[in-house]
Amino acid sequence: MLFISMLIMGMIIGFIGIGGAGITIALLTVGFGVPIHTALAVALSAMVFTTMSGAYSHFKEGNVIPKTGAVLGISGMIGAFMGANISNIIPSDILGKMSGSIMVLSAILLYTKVYQPEWLNKHFPPRAGLLEGNKLYIYGSIAGCLNGLISGTFGIGAAAFIQLTLMIIFGVPVLYAIGTCMMVILPISIAGGMGYILNGQLDFLIFIQTLVGQSVGAYLGAKLTRLAPRPILKFFMVAMSASGGIAMLLFY
Repeated sequence: MLFISMLIMGMIIGFIGIGGAGITIALLTVGFGVPIHTALAVALSAMVFTTMSGAYSHFKEGNVIPKTGAVLGISGMIGAFMGANISNIIPSDILGKMSGSIMVLSAILLYTKVYQPEWLNKHFPPRAGLLEGNKLYIYGSIAGCLNGLISGTFGIGAAAFIQLTLMIIFGVPVLYAIGTCMMVILPISIAGGMGYILNGQLDFLIFIQTLVGQSVGAYLGAKLTRLAPRPILKFFMVAMSASGGIAMLLFY
């Protein structure tokens, strides 16, 4: 049942083009009773492999700002590893509610980006031109560490946080923000996953079922994306992100 559920979820993830870590955590904890720390470990570890091909593809297509991505990614590794160790000492019931709250916040940010881009640009105008020099390293180290801390502590990819950070603070255009975000998430998920593994939180059998199910499902689901009207894709992008957080807050 777990494998079949992950297969179906993978198809939805591939169909609408999201990372799916939040809904994965919700399904494992609420649906199958997996302990929250194990669910976070599985979600982050699986994300290493699901983002690897995407990051490579964006890099090959030239959709990445390597220098900015490297600064945020390296500092993000430190934050993610710290976050995984902090998460390990937070009681399960508190961690579940905190993770749900972060997922809902992420969904709100995604909704604003997808449905209210004019409001977002008016109140948080993107930086004109790429941030360079010493400010890149200072701001990048702080922002990368904070985003990594969020991802490592709560088991999510933090894509909404990272993309907005790249556009508003670092002046990365939208198209490049998506590709650079994938580059940043990869080392963050590696470090966060390693932190959970070293704390003995990863269940290998659940991890394999999750990884294989979602990988196969995502491959199949991606083939259907072009057939769906854009409004439906936008709705499910936000709804999927929100549903995981709401499920955690109500039922965990």
